[in-house]
Amino acid sequence: MNRYDLKYWIALKSIEGVGNLGFKNLVDAFGSPKNVFDASLQTLKVIPGIGEKTAANIRDFNGWKLADENLMLAEKLKAGIVTYQDPLYPGNLLNIYDFPVLLYVKGLLSNDDINIAVVGSRMASTYGKFTTERICRELALKGITVVSGLARGIDSAAHRGALAGRGRTIAVLGCGLDVVYPPENEKLLMEIAERGAVITEFPFGTQPNAPNFPSRNRIISGISLGVVVVEAGEKSGSLITARIALDQGREVFAVPGSIDSAGSRGTHQLIRQGAKLIENVYDILDEILPQLDGKFEKQEPGENNLPRKSTDGEKKSEPVIINTLNEAEMSVLKTIASKKTDVDTIIAATGFRAGDVLNILLNLELRGIIAQLPGKIYIIKE
Repeated sequence: MNRYDLKYWIALKSIEGVGNLGFKNLVDAFGSPKNVFDASLQTLKVIPGIGEKTAANIRDFNGWKLADENLMLAEKLKAGIVTYQDPLYPGNLLNIYDFPVLLYVKGLLSNDDINIAVVGSRMASTYGKFTTERICRELALKGITVVSGLARGIDSAAHRGALAGRGRTIAVLGCGLDVVYPPENEKLLMEIAERGAVITEFPFGTQPNAPNFPSRNRIISGISLGVVVVEAGEKSGSLITARIALDQGREVFAVPGSIDSAGSRGTHQLIRQGAKLIENVYDILDEILPQLDGKFEKQEPGENNLPRKSTDGEKKSEPVIINTLNEAEMSVLKTIASKKTDVDTIIAATGFRAGDVLNILLNLELRGIIAQLPGKIYIIKE
């Protein structure tokens, strides 16, 4: 969307009384934010969610300078502004109530992301941070994008784990893109923007005020297929995220902790209420696989004969037809067809990007064609 059109999106969203639902109703009624400013008071006030006072605010609007400033800041910070009509807008977000009509983005959004949110206590234990980094690193190695909120503790560990796994991660802020909170995470924020995306629905200059964070949490869960809670006290904000996730129809997972730890009470409460207890990434993948709607299986039709052992133990080659493999998957399979092969060898042999190889391996593994051994070593299943 060009700068001229975005100006009207920013302006309309800034008007007191125009929430996300009212904004969408206005655009549905008049076709674009620009047309809303040309509408009469009488037609504006009958739009659901607007009313007479908000209609008057639209007609009397004079905040064009602020809208221009946001656009200039976006250019200065090399940030993007993505509306809900943009192809890059996260598709899962459109399925939640009160989705943000626009997002400020530093980095790159991708329609190929398979997102899992990982959240927890700001006052995380050593166990909590270690476990979070391990889970998120392994998720990243499986091609999963890790979503969190850049807060201290578990959130920061989640982002660092994903980066350590050479994967993508998305940070959702409760402030403007030009405000670093917490301040010690400035370097981490820049790393996330380079390897994933930092997003917020709040305009530039917005400070990290307390009411912003429940709003931020609905986006964390909204763009994700599920939410993992690692550590949470009985009144933790992470429990709010989990409840929002349930309302949005998302999966909720919880990592168990020590019965003597106050930071485990919230996660244990979630488990008692039906959250899935997880010990490894496969506990997560088993639940989200049915939601992918073939995302791992958008392959060109193909055919291949692979060797396998006969049932009587005599080694021989029999035709095994695999109808959904593409050329890239065949290259990976040929690399590991006759022996146990580690992931670095596969990457070197195929010449593919590491992220592409990891996605292919996950696809083949979930379809039961290969198996992963400890140490990221792969074999073809018999």
